[in-house]
Amino acid sequence: MKKICFLLSILLFNISCNYKVDDSSETNKKTSDSLQQTPKAPFGIVIHGGAGYIKKGNLSDSLENAYREKLKEAITTGNEILKNGGSSIEAVKRSINVMEDSPLFNSGKGAVLTHEEKPELDASIMDGKTLNAGGIAGVSTVKNPINLAYEVMEHSDHVLLAREGAEAFAKTRNLEIVEPSYFITDKQLQNIKRIKNENANKEAAFYNSDINGEKFGTVGCVALDKNGNLAAGTSTGGTANKKWGRIGDSPIIGAGTYANNKTCAVSGTGWGEYYIRGVVAYDISALMEYKGLSLEKATKEVIQKKQPELGGNGGIIAIDHLGNISMEFNTPGMFRASFVNDSLTIGMYRE
Repeated sequence: MKKICFLLSILLFNISCNYKVDDSSETNKKTSDSLQQTPKAPFGIVIHGGAGYIKKGNLSDSLENAYREKLKEAITTGNEILKNGGSSIEAVKRSINVMEDSPLFNSGKGAVLTHEEKPELDASIMDGKTLNAGGIAGVSTVKNPINLAYEVMEHSDHVLLAREGAEAFAKTRNLEIVEPSYFITDKQLQNIKRIKNENANKEAAFYNSDINGEKFGTVGCVALDKNGNLAAGTSTGGTANKKWGRIGDSPIIGAGTYANNKTCAVSGTGWGEYYIRGVVAYDISALMEYKGLSLEKATKEVIQKKQPELGGNGGIIAIDHLGNISMEFNTPGMFRASFVNDSLTIGMYRE
């Protein structure tokens, strides 16, 4: 009788173990399916140059060509780094440098101006392998803000530095320092004067804050390198006519920038107050990690549903750990480009 009981116990134990293994396999299958566990590319890079009221016909042919050429230059710079075995962090930084140095974008030279008609620049960068990150806010003398964000990440005990403190740290890292006037272009000087005038009389005919460029801008880059490491970076002048030291989402990790090798790298461009409240960049990663959504589904959920319900507009670029990419926006347009599997794409308007 004891032998029979013992044999029955062993049988029941084996059945229980098999049941648990099957359950685990099913869970893993669901996760595998939802995260698309098939590599799409060994490496890749995506950039944006701002989202907003960008419609065909609003840009002259020459200006549209200028944007296309600069987007091509920026993403090709990063792609060459990745193609030659360089890191995603380096590719992100150098691609953003190209856009920061161009007066076409709202970052670095050409950034929008504050109510006092001064530049105040923000940036952040994040390493998906280590989850290390750096951000800077409100600087006016550092030629390339993304480089300072990188130095904060690599050579300080902090994540976010602001204003005079950030600029003092930049000098200790021997970064290129310029006068605030370097960033001010005639275009943005005229733009801020017009915005202030129209804000003083919002009954003016055809007044539209989106068209007038008050809310949208920013440049960003996300990349996956050959070692499977993700990185994301964002750089901006913020919103035109901002006051009281306003800081948006771009320098805030999890809001405007996020990277995690488990999931994806994200850079945002849009109405920063809503991106902060929605923790947009991290939310996309979390939907992938905890709900098992694909990159495409996660970005659509956040940008096409959650942000509009909250009241925010804008877009994101993202790349996941398998080389899938997303360039999602809920505005009329977004300057964007991708380079994946030797295929270059450049876009501006809603297709």
